[in-house]
Amino acid sequence: MAAPGFWNDQEAAQEVIGKVKLAKAVLEPIDKAKDAVDEIHTLLELAAEAEEGELEEDLIEASAAATTLIEALEFQVMLGGETDPNNAFLIVQAGAGGVDAADFAEILERMYLRWCDRRGFSCDVISREDSDEAGIRSVTLFVRGPYAYGWLKAERGVHRLVRISPFDSQSRRHTSFAAVEVMPEFADDAAIEVNMKDVRVDTYRAGGAGGQHVNKTDSAVRMTHEPTGIVVQCQNERSQHKNRATALSMLKAKLFELRERERDEELQKMYSEKGEIAWGSQMRSYVIHPYQMVKDHRTNFEKGNTQAVFDGDIDAFMEEYLRSKASK
Repeated sequence: MAAPGFWNDQEAAQEVIGKVKLAKAVLEPIDKAKDAVDEIHTLLELAAEAEEGELEEDLIEASAAATTLIEALEFQVMLGGETDPNNAFLIVQAGAGGVDAADFAEILERMYLRWCDRRGFSCDVISREDSDEAGIRSVTLFVRGPYAYGWLKAERGVHRLVRISPFDSQSRRHTSFAAVEVMPEFADDAAIEVNMKDVRVDTYRAGGAGGQHVNKTDSAVRMTHEPTGIVVQCQNERSQHKNRATALSMLKAKLFELRERERDEELQKMYSEKGEIAWGSQMRSYVIHPYQMVKDHRTNFEKGNTQAVFDGDIDAFMEEYLRSKASK
């Protein structure tokens, strides 16, 4: 990074910075835990020469700090999967529930954007399809950050919202659903082959709210993998070349996920359930009425502060799920 001309190639520079962040994410928790343990040893040596109980409070505080850091390090070891360190594609799709479901999908989009901000991850909107009345039909986010996929894979599944509908003139309680799909990003040299003869590529004009920044060229790209029926699209870049590269990366991720699904019984079960984004398939419920609670049905972990959760405070849900997976 200190080399002359490092910033001349922005894409290459960002790739290097990403590798630096990943290396720091691996090393810093180890260094912090080691320093905390070293501090305890130093305090014990001083306590041996001090009066009885003089450093007891300092030792209690140091032990608590070390325990927290070691637990965080232990959790990081759980993110040891082949693709856990990778960036991630996250797709939110509205399910059963009409306009309430579209609004719920947009609430989840905001929740994940807030979560990214809290963790210092960058997040780009790859494609977005607005609903006619309110909310969104679907959105695809690209999340960049160390272990983005390792964390976000805990969010995969059907989410359920229970609330007094703001779209019901009689203020009745409604239940709506949205599905979240998560895939790892792969480098260009990843061992996932895509035969482009099997891929139909369509270009189209990206939608927009209008005005001087509306896209006036057919830069958006849609790819259809004909053997599997997988469809991906990207419209966030003005360059068709960049959108094509992103769409191909997403296609690789979906093909990898399809392969993993065939091998993993739990994924297979979850995706068969997610065939219908509706009753009986939810992995997490967000209840705003008649009481306030967010509950993960896989781990039974729950929180009463729904607003904090919608503001991106979802780390505890992720940790509980990943710990339960590791214990199995």
